[in-house]
Formats: sequence, structure tokens, C-alpha cells
Amino acid sequence: MAYQEYPSNRIVKAAADAPYLAREEEIDLVKRWIGKRDQQALHRLTLAHMRLVISLAFKFRRYGLPLADLIQEGHIGLLEAAARFDPAREVRFATYATWWVRAAMQDHILKNWSIVRGGTSSNQKALFFNLRKLRAQIAANGGKPGSRQAYEEIANALKVSVKDVARMDARFSGPDLSLDAPVTDGEGEGSQTRIDFLVSDEITPDEAARKSIDGERQHDWLHDAVAMLDEREQHIIRARRLREEGATLEELGRKFGISKERVRQIEVRAIGKLRETLLARA
Repeated sequence: MAYQEYPSNRIVKAAADAPYLAREEEIDLVKRWIGKRDQQALHRLTLAHMRLVISLAFKFRRYGLPLADLIQEGHIGLLEAAARFDPAREVRFATYATWWVRAAMQDHILKNWSIVRGGTSSNQKALFFNLRKLRAQIAANGGKPGSRQAYEEIANALKVSVKDVARMDARFSGPDLSLDAPVTDGEGEGSQTRIDFLVSDEITPDEAARKSIDGERQHDWLHDAVAMLDEREQHIIRARRLREEGATLEELGRKFGISKERVRQIEVRAIGKLRETLLARA
């Protein structure tokens, strides 16, 4: 079911015109949906309770999210209630569905109300949805809502930490600010935004790409230059210069049956050849 930014008159009218269901009828519809996956039964059941969804959506409108999105999430909660409802319970479907509809809307608000994410535990949700009410009660009783004492009182009432109360209060007090919003007067090249003042120590994507390309090119050049050495020179250069733990002159001398000094001379000569080849490529 798709919605526009605000619920259309058609949706509201359809919800208002949907007949109320008798207990026996709603139980029959639930059984047909759960047992036989009867889509028509599900449609009649949810349509009859869309007025409940719209009513709850209006109550959550103060959080500033599109009403249509809240109705959409409420409809999802309604479907979840239809899938989980036990007809044997001594409770009407509307009473049971209210919990699922409200929970779906609250989860949506917690995820989208601010770019700064809050906790999703039951205590954090209770803090989010009751903080303003408790602040108002403290103010009505002559207290200071933003004081340490007020935070402690709210924390005790909702079983959360004082730090959590202070953090949530700050989220309510300070709205999200766009990093693209201008902080200087003027337009065009002279204007500045908040993001212009954020400094990152990481290299830019262009620099990372350039370093990656240069690194691959230098690796290929070195590989080609080493391949131009004779077999003994290649072995000495790889053993001495291209390994984490280079071999000693003595080890290589024993391998080739020559002195340490002779190994050193071959290494120096090979490095000179590599330098000349790489300089020519560069």
C-alpha cells in the first residue's frame, strides 16, 4: 500500500467508511488469513483497522516525520499483528494490534528522527518518548528541567543513566544542521559551508588512486629491471633486498662458493644496474 506525503482523502475516507467488525467476524477473518492465506480476509481485516493506524500516526506527528511514512510503518505493524494474533485470546484484535502499530511507528521514528542515532533498547525508547513529558512535569512542579537534579529524577523514573538523559536532552535541544548550510554571507565561490571547516587526516580518493597506480607501476618497473640481471645477481638481490629478513653475505657466499666480499661486490654491481634501468624508465 503506497502513500503520498500526506494521506489522501481517498485513504482517509476508505478507512472512515470501512465497517466495524464484530468479534466473531474478525476472528473468522484472522483464521482465514492465518490458516488459508486468504488475501481478501487480510484486506478486510486491515482496512477495518486503518482508522486506528491513522489515529496513532497523527499522535506521533510532533516528531516532524512525514505523516504518510508513519502510516506506512503503522500498516506494516498491522500486518504483523494479523500474522501473530491468537483468536483464542480474550482480547479484541484492535487492542492487540495497537501495540504492534505503535511499536512499528516508534522504531521508524527512532531510526529517522535524527541523523544522530540513539539506542533502541526498551529503556532508551521509553526515554525518547517520555523525556518531554517528564521535563514538562518537572517544570510544572517548579523544578529546573535541565538541571542535574532533574536528570537524576528522570533517570530513576525510566531506569536509565543520568548520562543517557543528558545526551537525549541535548538531541532534543539541538536540531540537526546540514553540513552544506552556508556559514558566511554571499554566494558563489566566496561562500563557505560547515563542511569546509572539517579537516580529515586521510588522503583524498584522488591521492589514493594516484598512489595505487604509481605503486603498481614502480612494482612492474622493478620486476622488469631485476629480470635483466644475470641469474646470480637476481638471486643475491632478491635474497638481500626483496625479502623481509635478508640473507647474510656469509650465507650467500657459502651457497655460491665465494667470499663475503665477492658477494658484496656482486650486490653493489647489481644495484647499479637496477638504478640505471629504473632511471631510464622514469
